[in-house]
Amino acid sequence: MKKLLSFLKYGLLLGVSAFLMWYALKELDFERMWAELKNANYYWVLVSLVMGVAAYVSRAIRWKMQIKPTGYNPSLANTYNAMMVGYLANLVLPRMGEVARCSILKRTDDLPVNTGFGTVLAERFIDMIMLLLVIGLTFLLQFGRIRAFFLDLLTDKYSSLEHSLHAFYWVFWVLLGSAVIILALLLRYLGRLRENIFFQKAISFVKGMLQGIFSITKIDNQVAFWGHTVFVWAMYYGMSLVVLYALPATADLGWGAGLSVLLVGTLGMAAPVQGGVGVYHLLVQATLLLYGVPKEAGMAYALLAHTSQTLLVVIMGAFSFVASMLQRRKPVPQSAESNITHTA
Repeated sequence: MKKLLSFLKYGLLLGVSAFLMWYALKELDFERMWAELKNANYYWVLVSLVMGVAAYVSRAIRWKMQIKPTGYNPSLANTYNAMMVGYLANLVLPRMGEVARCSILKRTDDLPVNTGFGTVLAERFIDMIMLLLVIGLTFLLQFGRIRAFFLDLLTDKYSSLEHSLHAFYWVFWVLLGSAVIILALLLRYLGRLRENIFFQKAISFVKGMLQGIFSITKIDNQVAFWGHTVFVWAMYYGMSLVVLYALPATADLGWGAGLSVLLVGTLGMAAPVQGGVGVYHLLVQATLLLYGVPKEAGMAYALLAHTSQTLLVVIMGAFSFVASMLQRRKPVPQSAESNITHTA
């Protein structure tokens, strides 16, 4: 039953991606779009791929810095391979990559999955902060153009949202009431729960996860850590910008358009569908329309940027998966083995 539900979930998300791609492409002139792709300067696409590689390596270094304060010190190669396998897994099923990358490091370096997952949660929180900064910069510097996109989006959804607001209030109060009841029960029966083996395991799991989350506060070189964070997002911006130079219709747009594309592209990639397929293309195409770019050229840009980076993840992720499978499992320390034997 669990496998069937996973299959249905995967199939549903794949169907949503396919529908969105069909919707994005259905009214386009394919000859014009093909002409845009055929006349593209692929040198700039190659530059964006180099920036992508640099961003992934920098992220791996940053993740290794997060893990070290937890008492584990995986090699950079193992950290990088685990991360890329995670990105590859996200192309198959959204959010599966977070579990996959932690499982890989558990296999190669015996890093507890809950601790590893805590570091990933901290990483996601940092990315959210950077995304908020990008949103702020985009609205500050490109307000005249980008506000039209979001105002139209909000206007289209406002009427349906207004009708659903009453239901949202009910859901909020039900969830809040349930949380209060659960908390009261936990406090009342805390003594008994502490003796329960499953409760003990849950507490142990949460402690390990919190250790991973707060590892960021114990990093020795905070300057290097935040330097990598800024570098990664600078590469993301560069990847969005240089592909604009690849197409005649977008070559003259400049840094402002690159910032807008970075914003909506990041939001599209965060959508709960495989690799942001469909959502990314629709959002980027709509954004470039605000800069006077025809739909066909906007879709050509989205296809170039998204497809090239997806292929990069597939190739690098596949190599990392093979490398991690060939990596020997980290041996359990002799002291730990003797403790296990003694306990047995």
